Amino acid sequence: MPIIQWYPGHMARAIREVKERLKLVDIVFELVDARIPISSKNPMISEVIKDKPHLLLLTKADLADPEATKDWIKYYSDRGEQAIAIDSRSPFIEKDILKATKKQLANKIASREQRGISQTEIRAMCIGIPNVGKSTLLNHLVNKKVAITGDRPGVTKKQQWLKSPHGLSLLDTPGILWPRFDDQSIGSKLAFTGAIKENLFAADDVALFGLNIFTKRYKQRLLDRYKVTEEDLEQPLPELLLAITAKLGMKDDYDRASQRIMLDARKGKLGRFSLDFVSEMSENDD
Repeated sequence: MPIIQWYPGHMARAIREVKERLKLVDIVFELVDARIPISSKNPMISEVIKDKPHLLLLTKADLADPEATKDWIKYYSDRGEQAIAIDSRSPFIEKDILKATKKQLANKIASREQRGISQTEIRAMCIGIPNVGKSTLLNHLVNKKVAITGDRPGVTKKQQWLKSPHGLSLLDTPGILWPRFDDQSIGSKLAFTGAIKENLFAADDVALFGLNIFTKRYKQRLLDRYKVTEEDLEQPLPELLLAITAKLGMKDDYDRASQRIMLDARKGKLGRFSLDFVSEMSENDD
């Protein structure tokens, strides 16, 4: 299992800034990748936000395995955590988020109304790991391109306030990763889905990790996309990677083929998939 190090100084600074700004908002929107909703859930964020009203948004749901996503929504609901799956391009996303937000803040809104204070806007902090889709979501909510987007981690570098036309004041924050983890597979899942910069890991190690899951759960995707055979899929993973490399016309450039496999997965060319599954959670993870 590859060991991936990734904790640049700006992320430590971002955590400090989040702590300072937390008192300015009514609720925290925590974004996680629907394909890896446990692996992309930064434990440092839970420590920082503590008892602050909180809504978990499973982004990129249009790329995730829908059955796995359904299981995760129930998983979080059973633990008292409100979670909704979103496709940031959906025309209904703002309505869904506003409805869930008002449900979370119902007591606070009622208290203000009893004191004669009309709720003119809801202030929300948007937080999550790099490349989880924050900027895409924010641009959708404010109906204009004000947050920089990109299919790579680390695009947002500083906090900024954005206004939606329907009463949301949104604080965008840089993507924050945590400095270490006990399960090394988390790093591979983050790398495979694009949350970690490419120069911080070996492409073939991460591609092999992804192929291992696809051969077990999404075998037909590999057969269809790369025209490999059933016999190829029964080989050891390094041999399968070489077979895919050859099918792609890349001779023995397995590093280039590894990059292609990851890019295909991220862009949906291998279909909707997930790498985290409720069925694989142990009791110790609850």
